[in-house]
Amino acid sequence: MADEALKTWAGKWALITGASAGIGLEFAKLLAAGGTNLVLTARRVDRLQKLAAELSAQHRVQVEVFSADLVRPEAPVEIFKFTAGKNIEVELLINNAGFGAFGYAYEIPVEKMLEMIQVNCSAVVHLTRLYLPEMVARKHGDILILASLASFQAVPFNSVYAATKAFDLLFAEGVAEEVLEFGVRVCALCPGSTTTEFQQVAEQPDRVFKSSETAEKVARVGLEALAAGKSYVISGFMNRLMKEGQRLAPRRYVTRTAAKMMRP
Repeated sequence: MADEALKTWAGKWALITGASAGIGLEFAKLLAAGGTNLVLTARRVDRLQKLAAELSAQHRVQVEVFSADLVRPEAPVEIFKFTAGKNIEVELLINNAGFGAFGYAYEIPVEKMLEMIQVNCSAVVHLTRLYLPEMVARKHGDILILASLASFQAVPFNSVYAATKAFDLLFAEGVAEEVLEFGVRVCALCPGSTTTEFQQVAEQPDRVFKSSETAEKVARVGLEALAAGKSYVISGFMNRLMKEGQRLAPRRYVTRTAAKMMRP
């Protein structure tokens, strides 16, 4: 089933945001191995070009690169115009780009908080809105949105990040139900701790990442869940168990426990 799921988009085009590292990079590798053509976007165009050359040579797929900083509100439209200008029909949109900021909410620069909302929420909505009408019109297409295990609870010292990921989860689940009748699938991927550059960028303590999953495993879980028609998926048995445990405990207790784990 795993290998068959990765061939779902063979010969078609996938657009991946934040494709230069981490889970986005692994999405690109897995999809290329399954025969999917790729549009890779991120800020670091040098990384994208290197990745594009490797994937096209190894798997004989077409790979296009577009430099985009989703902090800029104009970026989603620029990406859309790029694919439209090349007559690329995006069958799979992966809203992967995102970042966090660790610390006390009253100390994190307000600019960083608002940029986080822009990248993690606004850009996700904007790109989805740009590509979704064409998918509905042709009665097929898929959208994968990177949420998080943090989508299910408040996370002190990562409060804005957790709130943006709760938004992503609810947005994905709602839209998934809206477009189901049109043959379009939408899924939220909810990983826990994952071995990526996220930790360094967010400046989170090492103790939070002791049982991290690999980015490749998380990406594979997301693609398999989307191909299976799920509206959300949690990567990792212990993460699923943790989520179920949260439902049984008082919300304040869950938040206080998270605060003890995350406190600087």
